[in-house]
Amino acid sequence: MPKTHTKFVCQQCGYESAKWMGRCPDCGEWNTLVETVVTSTRAAASGTRGGAVLARGGEAVAIPLPQVQAINAERLSSGSPELDRVLGGGIVPGSLVLLAGDPGIGKSTIAIQVAGDVALNVGEVLYVSAEESAQQVKLRAERLGIFTERLLLLPETELEAVVEIAERIKPALMIVDSIQTVSSQQVTSAPGSISQVREATLRLMRLAKSSDIPICIIGHVTKEGTVAGPRALEHIVDAVLHLEGERFHSYRLLRGIKNRFGATNEVGVFEMRGEGMVDVENPSAIFLADHHGRATGSAVVVSMEGTRPLLVEVQALVSTTAFGTPRYTTTGLDHNRMLMLLAVLTKRVGLALGNQDVYANVAGGFSLSEPAIDLGVAAAVASSYRERRISPETVLIGEIGLGGELRAVTRAETRLREAAKLGFKRCIAPKSGLMLGSEGGSTSGAGIELVQVGTLAEALAVAME
Repeated sequence: MPKTHTKFVCQQCGYESAKWMGRCPDCGEWNTLVETVVTSTRAAASGTRGGAVLARGGEAVAIPLPQVQAINAERLSSGSPELDRVLGGGIVPGSLVLLAGDPGIGKSTIAIQVAGDVALNVGEVLYVSAEESAQQVKLRAERLGIFTERLLLLPETELEAVVEIAERIKPALMIVDSIQTVSSQQVTSAPGSISQVREATLRLMRLAKSSDIPICIIGHVTKEGTVAGPRALEHIVDAVLHLEGERFHSYRLLRGIKNRFGATNEVGVFEMRGEGMVDVENPSAIFLADHHGRATGSAVVVSMEGTRPLLVEVQALVSTTAFGTPRYTTTGLDHNRMLMLLAVLTKRVGLALGNQDVYANVAGGFSLSEPAIDLGVAAAVASSYRERRISPETVLIGEIGLGGELRAVTRAETRLREAAKLGFKRCIAPKSGLMLGSEGGSTSGAGIELVQVGTLAEALAVAME
């Protein structure tokens, strides 16, 4: 007879405790520990014999590295160049991919588009709809122009039934929408709990590795913007893709958080239209479409998102505060990094920002976190404070140190080529780390005038008209 006992499991990080606590000691969240019934079995039933893990047909053995066969299977094209870029060139057979995002951001839309393209060009695709009925999925597919018979819909929430059908069909691609609504009969906790989500993901991972079926699971995010049960899922899957974007903007960003088969932090840009998620071939031109440079407080920066350079407009507004304590507000920028830049502008450049409200924004609903945008953000703040415009044909690149010095940036040549391609004539960048011309001013190999400076004060003197 299997013995049962109870334990308390954190629904955010998976921490286990023998007694209930109001706050999880691991992740620090409140009221996340839920009582869970655990069934313990004998060691023989769990697949062990004398401390060795069992494999099919006997005990597992260690294999020397030269004898391990490499994966030679070609990647599957998803039908979207932007998605293939984020995945590192396409879908790898036997991989487990987690697609996460806010409700209504477009996860199911992009998933059904990929399913339709793979079904049309490769083979049968199994779409497990655990949240919606088959009729609802069909309505979305017809709206997107998907009518292929090789797209198989499975409205099922029981994990064992899903695995059995997938092993029998052996589809070219399998999509589970969503992992929080799939439950296993072997786990007594409620669907969506950390135990159910972890068990379902582990079972799907074993299915993907044993049968070489690429599986994409869709996951919800918490109110903090992280994947529900992040530590339990992100360590299991091969790739984590996060779909983000502003609710009132039509553009969506697919960001690679983790990828075992490609570069991380790669970004794909999509536009949500009536016909579905459409690839954006030139994101920089889209983000700079409304940039005219006529007003003060505007600067153009070049940020590297993975291997792609993106030119984005940074805006700042500085005004005298009406209260005793000034207000600092940022949208699309790291707030703590912004406070550091304001301190450097006050101490090293001499701007009296102690009684000024500062508002900073990244145009187009984009979010930037790279330190190379520091110079552009600081220049936008100084431009608004001094009421002096920055030339609309100038881009700014550089990380700012606490001493007011400009530090080197990576992939400078790639950034300069992208700026020159979009028609910019001048780039202000740090002296160190750039080997594209002499100091002071020159024309780089990218076809753009390069102005190299050493400090933030020198950069502002050159940038202001």
